[in-house]
Amino acid sequence: MEENKRPLIFISNDDGYQAGGLKYLAEIARQYGDIFIAAPSTHQSGKSSALTVEIPLRAKLVANDCEGGHMTFYHVSGTPADCIKLAVNKLMPRTPDIVLSGINHGYNSGNSAIYSGTMGVVFEGSFLNIPSIGFSYGDYTSNADFTPCEPIIRQMIELAVAGKLPTDVCYNVNIPKCEHINGTKVASAATGRWVEEYESRIDPHGEAYYWLTGKYAPTDPDDDTQDLYWLQRGYVTIVPCRADQTAHSAISNIAKLINQ
Repeated sequence: MEENKRPLIFISNDDGYQAGGLKYLAEIARQYGDIFIAAPSTHQSGKSSALTVEIPLRAKLVANDCEGGHMTFYHVSGTPADCIKLAVNKLMPRTPDIVLSGINHGYNSGNSAIYSGTMGVVFEGSFLNIPSIGFSYGDYTSNADFTPCEPIIRQMIELAVAGKLPTDVCYNVNIPKCEHINGTKVASAATGRWVEEYESRIDPHGEAYYWLTGKYAPTDPDDDTQDLYWLQRGYVTIVPCRADQTAHSAISNIAKLINQ
């Protein structure tokens, strides 16, 4: 970041531009820099890093320089990944110094990060070598009180502004909904899988349809190196992530099998 220049902070989400978590995150972040929001026009949960390729994108200006707070706000007719890619390429005055995503209504712990539109924004930011952080809170309601999220949001933004966050990784931050937060743990993502994922239903015409549901079943719920273990015990978790999904440790063994 240039000395004596306010950081430019990009913010998006996957719950849509009217979501309470987005607005709460922006209100905190604007105390640390100029804000540029490009968020989806509609709810986009589960879109991961999907891009819109068959129809054009449209960006509508919601607000500019809100009450002197140096904030520009667009909503975009696409996915969360569309939002950051379009903003960086066409809408923003320069490349942002920090990328934030959230606050998601509900956890993105364990394997959920791979499906998450919230984390799709963060992975795009990491491609640009920008400090990129996703925030999720364990309250799925539209009127959630995000007050418990403020301390960790401030801490992570302050580390990013100070240039102390390594940019070869990005960060998946989950905040528990509980009476008292006990602390913060840096952990790995819980291993497991989703079970009972689809519910069968019958529509008014007698035709079958299926509704996505399910619950997460961790492989080892007692593994205290994993995020879900600590979230269930009232701790904020931070999982350092990489968009690179290469299993580097397996390369040599697979090469031996192929070339034997």
